[in-house]
Amino acid sequence: MQISMTINGAEHSADVEPRTLLVHHIRESVGLTGTNVGCDTSSCGACTVHIDGEAVKSCTILAVQADGASITTIEGLAAADGTLHPMQEAFRQQHGLQCGYCTPGMVMAATSLLTENPSPTEREVREGLEGNLCRCTGYHNIVKAVLAAASGDPASEPALTPVDVTAGGQR
Repeated sequence: MQISMTINGAEHSADVEPRTLLVHHIRESVGLTGTNVGCDTSSCGACTVHIDGEAVKSCTILAVQADGASITTIEGLAAADGTLHPMQEAFRQQHGLQCGYCTPGMVMAATSLLTENPSPTEREVREGLEGNLCRCTGYHNIVKAVLAAASGDPASEPALTPVDVTAGGQR
């Protein structure tokens, strides 16, 4: 099927098989490999992109379903001159990554969260990112990064509530 979409401000047209997942189209046909394939089951969120301004796990949608859409990937967040998006800078400043595999999806989900709720509490950040999994950091610095970005100062040091590990991480 012939499809056309705008990805990071550029028009892309392609002939795709109807069963091609959007994540595979973005990575293999368009060549934007920042969007990661983590699970292919919508469990991890590593493939999160923005479709028409909404955060979507791109392994849950077919490329043909995104025909005519405007898509932003992690590569599209930074300015044309290479200046990082405030959320990307906050992740850098707050050390919100370890292996980095989940980071693109986490950043995309976090930017969407702040669009919906510009001043979230720590709890709201944790709940807002619960569809994205990180296997390395325990989320502490990721939550700090989102709160720092929300404050308008990516280098600020937000205070977090200690997690009671004896209660399974619940508060």
